Amino acid sequence: MKNFLPSRRSFTLAAVAAAAFAAGAPAAWAADPLAVGILIPGSKSDKGWMESGYDGLVAAEKEQGTKVKVQMIENINYADMEQALTNLASKNKLVIGVGGQTQAAVYKVAKRFPNVKFSIVGGNKAEELPNVAGYDVKQAEIAFVAGAAAAMLSKTGAVSYVGGMEIPSIVNAGKEFGNGAKYINPKIKYFENYTGDFDNVAKSKEATLAAIAQGADVHYHILNLGLRGMEQAAKEKGTHIIGSYTDRCGSDPLYPAYSITGVGYQVQYAIREAVGGTWKPGYKAFGLAMGPQASDMVVCGATPEMKAKLEQIKKDIQSGKIKVLEG
Repeated sequence: MKNFLPSRRSFTLAAVAAAAFAAGAPAAWAADPLAVGILIPGSKSDKGWMESGYDGLVAAEKEQGTKVKVQMIENINYADMEQALTNLASKNKLVIGVGGQTQAAVYKVAKRFPNVKFSIVGGNKAEELPNVAGYDVKQAEIAFVAGAAAAMLSKTGAVSYVGGMEIPSIVNAGKEFGNGAKYINPKIKYFENYTGDFDNVAKSKEATLAAIAQGADVHYHILNLGLRGMEQAAKEKGTHIIGSYTDRCGSDPLYPAYSITGVGYQVQYAIREAVGGTWKPGYKAFGLAMGPQASDMVVCGATPEMKAKLEQIKKDIQSGKIKVLEG
């Protein structure tokens, strides 16, 4: 367990405020910032979901300045999430769980802390509580578009997907990735695998190598640190990966495309709403309907034809012409 401590800048500002208050400055000038606790179950440098969430936190701190004070806990096992969230809820007014895997623990803890607001990034429709908001990234939507992009990029006519925990949102995204690939090429071969762990490097490498052995040359994932295993396999065999969550075109030739799943955007949204007094409980769908910050597909160096096709697919998903699973 690792706590994120306030920056030196925060301590300095707090010291200045205290000195000014002691000298007779108005009390309002030294108003308390919103205390925000955030649980990032994996590594904040995983090049995936968790890093996107952390990037959103950094952006929110920059946006809000002294209006917020943040405590972060990262790298927590599933079994320890409830304890970590309890720790955060006892010290903060807003608690954010980054990832659907935090949802069950958030609901347990939220019932014990009715005066604390909880936001789940990657939350699905569930029991309604007056102090819990679930933000659905709609991974299945953009996975369909990613599958279409993968089929366009594939030279072998075979693509693959590796997911972590076999939970509905992750499985539905995998199915829609395959459906998107088949939408472009009905004869494409599609290989789907789950490691049972978002962070297991060895298992994700093994799953990717198995798919490569059957011809797959473009891979997609919903993994955290497990992505390292996929990268190792792809580098060894000369295949490619469609990245997730953040557009990093030009940073690594291993990645010819990226699906944007606004994990960081939702973290920033939760903090902005809480600071502004407009935070609301309940389920909220993000996805393509919320614009490119929330969901998008970027193919690095895409042809005009490819861009047009992907844009049409996104429009057809939003209109309901193409129907995708929840998740």
